[in-house]
Amino acid sequence: MKNKIIGPLLIIGSIFFILGFITWLNGLLIPYLKTACELTDFQALFVAFVFYISYTVMALPSSWILKITGFKNGISLGLWIMALGSLFFIPAAYTRLYPFFLAGLFILGAGMAILQTAVNPYITILGPIESAAKRISFMGIANKVAGAIAPLVLAYFVVHKGDDEIIRNISNMSVADKNMFLDELAMRVVVPYLIMSLLLFLAGIGIKYSGLPDIEKEEDTDATVTPHKSIWDYPYLILGVITLFLYVGAEVIAGDTIIRYGQSLGIPMEIAKNFTTYTMIAMVAGYLLGILLIPKYISQEKALMGSAILGIIFSIGALMTTGYTSVMFIALLGLANALVWPAVWPLAIKGLGEHIKTGSALLIMAISGGAILPLIWGKLADVYNTHTAYVLLIPAYLFILFYAVKGHKIKSWK
Repeated sequence: MKNKIIGPLLIIGSIFFILGFITWLNGLLIPYLKTACELTDFQALFVAFVFYISYTVMALPSSWILKITGFKNGISLGLWIMALGSLFFIPAAYTRLYPFFLAGLFILGAGMAILQTAVNPYITILGPIESAAKRISFMGIANKVAGAIAPLVLAYFVVHKGDDEIIRNISNMSVADKNMFLDELAMRVVVPYLIMSLLLFLAGIGIKYSGLPDIEKEEDTDATVTPHKSIWDYPYLILGVITLFLYVGAEVIAGDTIIRYGQSLGIPMEIAKNFTTYTMIAMVAGYLLGILLIPKYISQEKALMGSAILGIIFSIGALMTTGYTSVMFIALLGLANALVWPAVWPLAIKGLGEHIKTGSALLIMAISGGAILPLIWGKLADVYNTHTAYVLLIPAYLFILFYAVKGHKIKSWK
């Protein structure tokens, strides 16, 4: 049985790598577009908002698409849609119009929604549900290794020596010189996104003609769960959706705002560009712990509880310190975040039976937390400062702790 799933695991792992690479480019795109398009922190965080809100818009349609196309063809379609979104960055760069960049990000997110709707339930039920967190942790390593590499690859193209000095003095430049610099800055994304579009298109062809099997995304009902007619009658699922909403928001804040946070503390971009990578490395460490410990030494529930407690501790640490120490605590949130997604998924879909497709789509819609919470962070950063804005993380981790302790056990609203 193990040999039969190695092939699908490797293919799905490559999809998680692609998802991670595209997702964590946003950590550098936010400060990059803030400068190139002359934005406030709040406006720049629409990069995350548009990217992640597409999951909410596309989650249920993705489920319908997969019913028509099947698993493998659906993944190919998702990759081709992502290739189209990457191409949008070319006219966006030539015109330096922020809405064009946002359109490209939305299309990228729409394609990724199809992939996420397919691969997460697939990997969850590919083996025993009790060890699902371990399998998802393997996928998470592929995802976050890509996330660690992505900002460094993009930085190679868009971050040049001397940019920090020019940006600090940009208000003193003539209008013509400023526009010339900003136009040149915007054009730096053309080559990487053109290459990415081509690779995504070829990956779609590769998946279409691969040996990846289609499986029926169903699950036996859990004897402890009473079958219901409506998806809304499963409290542990609905609470799981809220938990993932808050978790994804916290994860995106930790990964996508840390470079901007470093800049706001006066840390040069040459150094700050590495901060998202540090967050991803911390997440990979968390996934490795999950692989080693779950389920042999700790349950998925205990792993989730520990993750929430670490999230609270690191958030308080970031708020109580300054400078590089505070940045370090934000990066360490990667460790706290790593096992939340792998632990919540099996707890939230266990026993859904015929409702598993819709339940999976609802959980994918929770990714919209990555749209809403970072935007709130951006507004708090504009009104107060980037440091104080991290107070938003504490209630998020408190709810995750509630779900780990009690929420996942609630089988009825009564």
